[in-house]
Amino acid sequence: MSIAPIVQSVTVAVPPDRAFAVFTGSIGRWWKRGMTIGAKPHEDVVIEPRAGGRWFERDEDGTETEWGTVLAWEPPGRVLLGWQIDAAFKHDPDLTTEVEVTFVPDGAGTRVTLIHSRLERFGESAERIAAQLGGGWPGLLQLFADLTEKDAR
Repeated sequence: MSIAPIVQSVTVAVPPDRAFAVFTGSIGRWWKRGMTIGAKPHEDVVIEPRAGGRWFERDEDGTETEWGTVLAWEPPGRVLLGWQIDAAFKHDPDLTTEVEVTFVPDGAGTRVTLIHSRLERFGESAERIAAQLGGGWPGLLQLFADLTEKDAR
């Protein structure tokens, strides 16, 4: 079975290096509260800035819940994240789908495109999870765009 990737884009009025920095370095500031997998609401979300780094959430007690790994780190143009969250929204190091985010100059701003692919790896749950993720990514990207615009002022 093949599941089409989820593709979402936004344009922000900052250069690619700034958009990349906000997306990767300030993800905890724009990621929607409650859209995490830890036992408690997150205080921060962290993408370690290197290939092989971790992608995780941290709650108010300092407990870290893994989301996946950084597969490619290519500032300011691209980051590729391994999403290791299963159909029950629990961390699973044996399952990896991919979240690729690119940052391309667009006039005075940047076109940010997110592609969540390899969704067929969810197996029997693939269509259901693709629909859930497809409904979640647009709102998250808008939160990113809103923070980027606010920070640019």
